[in-house]
Amino acid sequence: MLPTFKIIPTTLLEAYKESYGITEQQNFERLEESELTTGSFSFYTSVSAVFSSKIEGEEIELDSFIKYKRFGVNYQPDYTKKIDDLYNAYEFAAVNKLTPENILNAHTLITKNILQPAQQGKLRAGNMFVITDDGKIEYVAVSPDRVAPEMQKLYDDTEALLNVDLDFTETLFFAAMLHLVFVKIHPFEDGNGRTGRLLEKWFMAQKLGVKAWFVQSEKHYYKLHQTYYNNIRRLGLEYDELDYNQALPFLKMLPDSINRDIL
Repeated sequence: MLPTFKIIPTTLLEAYKESYGITEQQNFERLEESELTTGSFSFYTSVSAVFSSKIEGEEIELDSFIKYKRFGVNYQPDYTKKIDDLYNAYEFAAVNKLTPENILNAHTLITKNILQPAQQGKLRAGNMFVITDDGKIEYVAVSPDRVAPEMQKLYDDTEALLNVDLDFTETLFFAAMLHLVFVKIHPFEDGNGRTGRLLEKWFMAQKLGVKAWFVQSEKHYYKLHQTYYNNIRRLGLEYDELDYNQALPFLKMLPDSINRDIL
């Protein structure tokens, strides 16, 4: 039986479960670690870090990052450092429990070369607007005085989910919903997208095991990054007016990424 949630909406859960299930689980079980992975290098962590960073506009290629991490090819530090930080955050998540403290620790790793130390792993204290490339406001996040209470609701719901049995499809639904609610709160000064995508994968791994880290969801989101952003925007312009009944196209992107991995 599902818990009573404080912030995560469940109105779309039944419709979601009607769309996904056995095929996605079978494809998930077929995922395997890459032959390129060694004791000190993870291919799929590299995929996650590179493509999550590329969504945010970082200009780096997977081939280059693998040459750097796996084979020691030297590049200019500016080319690899932010992706390296995100790689370290994924490595951290892989061996640590999903807790509020560890989410903040992961954000500290992610933003080592993005934010000032005083802002790393700290909830924002200012207003937050998402701005388009042409300078228009496309989203107004929750006010700063409500960031901590809203995050506490998300933390409480996450803990409740980690302590209840979920089937495979429910796990995907709630992983994607945690990602979406997190980015809509937009709790940090920067690094919200990277952290939200890590949170999604982290939750999956806690519920489904190590194969979750092999899912190339970040690559899928990057290849369809305009669709990814459009699906996030569908919910509305302001935090207090968000309509999570519009979230199904976004929620479907995660299982679609699993199916695409097998194609």
